[in-house]
Amino acid sequence: MNHQNLSSFIWSVADLLRGDYKQSDYGKVILPFTVLRRLDCVLEPTKAKVLAEYAAKKKAGLNPDPFLLRSSGQSFYNTSDMDLRKLMGDQDHISQNLYACVQGFSPAVRDIFERFSFSAQIDKLAKSGLLYLVTEKFTGIDLHPEAVDNHEMGLAFEELIRKFAELSNETAGEHFTPREVIRLMVNLLFVEDDDVLSKPGVVRTIYDPTAGTGGMLSVAGEHLAALNPQARLTMFGQELNDESYAICKADMLIKGQDVANIVAGNTLSEDGHAHAKFDYMLSNPPFGVEWKKVEKEVRKEHESQGFNGRFGPGLPRVSDGSLLFLLHLLSKMRPAQDGGSRFGIVLNGSPLFTGGAGSGESEIRRYLLENDLVEAIIGLPTDMFYNTGISTYVWIVSNRKPSLRKGKVQLIDASTFWQRMRKSLGSKRKEMSEAHIADVTTLFGSFAEAQLATVFDAEGKEIARQPLQEGGKPPVAPEGGKVKLAPLSRILSNEAFGYRTITVERPLRDARGKAILGSKGKAKSKPQADASLRDTENVPISENIDSYFRREVLPHAPDAWIDEERTKTGYEIPFTRVFYVFEPPRPLTEIDADLAQVTGLIKAMIEGLAA
Repeated sequence: MNHQNLSSFIWSVADLLRGDYKQSDYGKVILPFTVLRRLDCVLEPTKAKVLAEYAAKKKAGLNPDPFLLRSSGQSFYNTSDMDLRKLMGDQDHISQNLYACVQGFSPAVRDIFERFSFSAQIDKLAKSGLLYLVTEKFTGIDLHPEAVDNHEMGLAFEELIRKFAELSNETAGEHFTPREVIRLMVNLLFVEDDDVLSKPGVVRTIYDPTAGTGGMLSVAGEHLAALNPQARLTMFGQELNDESYAICKADMLIKGQDVANIVAGNTLSEDGHAHAKFDYMLSNPPFGVEWKKVEKEVRKEHESQGFNGRFGPGLPRVSDGSLLFLLHLLSKMRPAQDGGSRFGIVLNGSPLFTGGAGSGESEIRRYLLENDLVEAIIGLPTDMFYNTGISTYVWIVSNRKPSLRKGKVQLIDASTFWQRMRKSLGSKRKEMSEAHIADVTTLFGSFAEAQLATVFDAEGKEIARQPLQEGGKPPVAPEGGKVKLAPLSRILSNEAFGYRTITVERPLRDARGKAILGSKGKAKSKPQADASLRDTENVPISENIDSYFRREVLPHAPDAWIDEERTKTGYEIPFTRVFYVFEPPRPLTEIDADLAQVTGLIKAMIEGLAA
């Protein structure tokens, strides 16, 4: 059963709930029942063995927990005599029996159902006379991993959450990231480490501070398992939303991960993995969401701990906290001498350039670039996410760059690497195919400048696209057609993004036009500055300030000078400007000919009306 059929079947339960539940509350019933049925199916083969072991150890006065985990063959168990099939045989007591069944799970699983507030839903369904019908519906579907693997189960969960989020007007994108975006990020994260990861028995850690339903962790695990079945990826995460956290935790349970590694709470104000370091990290923090709720805690850490805390480099404006998550990930990197780390994070466009020299955003970029931490930034197509159509970017950050990449940043414009979806999902209208993901991975892995060759036919219709590595031969255009080349991969030095903002002053003058001199302190006998004429200039770090000033300012304002005390260093990443290709306007003769043709048509129409 694929995830579409599975989610459609589970969604049919909504027909039972209609009338007694608001549409926006369907998920409060369907999601925990889906998890319950999944866990029920996983434990079914060892149920009798676990119950026998439980009875024997209780009789012997021993702690049964380690024995039950071994008997169940999972990282969880259930000591209740009940399962969903047995519940069907006692309709009159289904409420008590279902509650007892949930309470029979090991503590980590009980926490999942508490996050769903499942006991409240059992009571409500019982009062509505729906509890037996809903339980019966779920009992009729086989969710054992042999029937529905972890990958399909994860997709089904995501499909259900998206539907429920749309019904309740919530932001679906806060809960999960499109799978193809995750696959791209995982490819980029692992591509340089294929040799290491393919060794037998290798163990690595991966962390997601905005784990959602666990999609990023799951795809990373699947990727590594395909690369090396003997490798083990230990997963860690934190999630704020209770329902997403519950689903992530359930998924990790079934995968055999230690669910103590999945923590609930706000990552920014209460770090659930304080002092921990990880090999790999992935994150898709919420775009453009203010951090006012946690401002007090974040500012306190910034001011009291500085670089010993997570937010030493600076704080972004309160209206957008996405860069705080980037700083949080930086604090989780292993020291380079201990093997280092690499992480991928999805951000919108504003962290690239928002904030002038000296601002929190600029200081964060400065820290990243001056410490040579940014490997690459990849621009994705618009309309890729469920909750927004804006431009998004994947940042790959590492403190163990290969020697070839040291001192440099690779920018890849993958905004044209998409295909239209057959059916839009919220704001998501485009998707990246496996071929697109492979092309971007190749561009990143080869670490070379490249162009995109677009072929047009004689009528100007696009007929083909081809990435061209540096020195590659462009395709041949058909008769009457043409080939357009545009930059696709650029490699720039870290210094290329730096600049110094200088303050240019001009003298205050009296009514006769004479410069007014200062009379006190350091300003004595020096021209006073006219604040109304004050201006600033951004000088690239690679350029000498005095040379720039003599060339660009003095010819236009011979009386100007630089207030050196106000000079600030800033960094910005002008992604769009780097890939801009100037297209010259059409020749005037062509424009005149078009105008003459249109004018002639209008004149003929007027004459026709007059006649």
